[in-house]
Amino acid sequence: MCLIDRIVAACLPALAVWLVFSGLDDLFVDFLGLLSVLRRRKGAEHDGVGGAPASEPPIAIFLPLWHEDRVIASMLEHNLAAIRYGNYCVFAGGYPNDRPTLEAIQEVQRRFPNVRLALCPHGGPTSKADCLNWIYQRMLDYERRHGTRFVIVVVHDAEDVVDPGELSVMARYARKYGMVQVPVLPLPTPLGKLTHGVYCDEFAEYHTKDMPARGLVGAFIPSSGVGTGYARRALERLAETGGGRLFDPACLTEDYDIGLRLHRLGFAQVFVPLRFEQGRPAATREYFPQHPGPALRQRRRWLTGNALQAWERHGWSGGPRQAYWFWRDRKGLVGNPVSAAANLILVYGVLTWLWSRYAGTAWGLGAMADSGPLRALFGATLLLQLHRLVVRVLCVGRIYGWVFAAGAPVRVIWANWINFLATVGAVAGYVQARLRRRPLAWLKTEHVYPSRQALAGHQRLLGELLLRAGHLDEARLRQAVAAKPAQMRLGEYLVAAGDLSEEQVYEALSLQQSIPFKPLNEARIPRWTARALPGSVARRWQIVPFEVSRGRLYVAGPELPEDEAQRELSRCTRLEVRFQYITPGNYERLVERLLGTAGQAAQRNVGR
Repeated sequence: MCLIDRIVAACLPALAVWLVFSGLDDLFVDFLGLLSVLRRRKGAEHDGVGGAPASEPPIAIFLPLWHEDRVIASMLEHNLAAIRYGNYCVFAGGYPNDRPTLEAIQEVQRRFPNVRLALCPHGGPTSKADCLNWIYQRMLDYERRHGTRFVIVVVHDAEDVVDPGELSVMARYARKYGMVQVPVLPLPTPLGKLTHGVYCDEFAEYHTKDMPARGLVGAFIPSSGVGTGYARRALERLAETGGGRLFDPACLTEDYDIGLRLHRLGFAQVFVPLRFEQGRPAATREYFPQHPGPALRQRRRWLTGNALQAWERHGWSGGPRQAYWFWRDRKGLVGNPVSAAANLILVYGVLTWLWSRYAGTAWGLGAMADSGPLRALFGATLLLQLHRLVVRVLCVGRIYGWVFAAGAPVRVIWANWINFLATVGAVAGYVQARLRRRPLAWLKTEHVYPSRQALAGHQRLLGELLLRAGHLDEARLRQAVAAKPAQMRLGEYLVAAGDLSEEQVYEALSLQQSIPFKPLNEARIPRWTARALPGSVARRWQIVPFEVSRGRLYVAGPELPEDEAQRELSRCTRLEVRFQYITPGNYERLVERLLGTAGQAAQRNVGR
């Protein structure tokens, strides 16, 4: 037996013991997760919060930001249009030395009165926890000036796609619970994006069974950092015990830390079970890192904060129940390197076993493969690993479909190596910081926001917005939906029937599509501005340029430009093109007055 064989043979017993022990541990959590599902299916109401509140309690949404100018406007515009809740205010936290982000917030603030800039008093970046603490202080200032009080605070990030019904869920659960966590799931990406696929797999499994299992046994529930709601009474208690600070600025994973602190203060916590509405999971959605480098940095921070820093700060206190979940949160420090080693040994073992079978000579692990104890050991670990794969595929398939779930076995191997490298980096960085007596460095994740096409399913229906505005009653809306021709759009039908004006329809469309709407006076638009684009291009895509300002060309029209139109516009001007809605009648007047000829009849816009 060669040296490699002896090393592998010496490692096999310890490796097998770990895999069996870890597999049985996972099997126990699977059982708890299954038990929580069965209880829900049998109608066991474990939360006891009852129905929706009679009125909408005021909710504050916190957005900590640093260098988010590329995504924050899209995030705010989409979510402000999609959220099905009226009584809320967004506090967007920024730093004075991050002017692009501040300008993006202020531009949205001019259009949406429920968006407020929460400025930190010092330059950034600091940490997410520090920014959140200052947002809280700015919220208190706002309350004093306006004589109001927010009873729930919800935390989100600049890349989040907020579920339209999330705030209503928060309002319902926060009557009983101090912390409410809704599911968080990555947005789907193609099969080829293995790194992002790993996030899809892990969050699908963790938020399907692990989080419900924690709630079932009464253990502390860590915040996921986003999609977390806090009852005001819980935050005020945190401020009392934390010297006025809610979040610890020195903590790399303030979300994990605050969940544990709230539990120790005696506040009930709940993870809202994953449910589906119109075929889509009701969850906070976002894109996670899609390349290995950013994924390693993020996972290194998670491991450092959730495992190493939490171990240093909180030890294993809280009794056996809490100690068990501490173990679950920290087992990756051992499990991630072991999983990577198991992959290598598996490949080596298969190759040497094949050689011993087909070459007729015993070599490597193939020489030991026929031994009874080793065969039993392989069988036990194989069964447990197959069980893990089956559970993951089922969780992933339920959310992302079975084609995507079929790739989970391949992504498991990729995940093992990403997690192994992240663990090595986390331990090395932690040890180095402690030896040099330096604070742990906070690593920011770069954010990407989904395209308008990817967000189409999250928009509110036009009829819902018209009802909310008081322009229609439910009976007339149902009648219009039933009576309009199949090829005719709802807004067009309502205008033609005389039920609504074009302005009323476009006000609702502006909210639905997160696109500004403002009537334009042709007499106030200079002719040179209107001809900033070739006339043929403007007429073809039904747009009229009306302003040039700060490197941007503002255009208006009754229809949102398609991708092809946007590509052609980018070839006609180097300015950044911004679009706003105008009514078809307004468009026709502008074309006749400014372009010197009657435009083609503008189509009435659609709202579904």
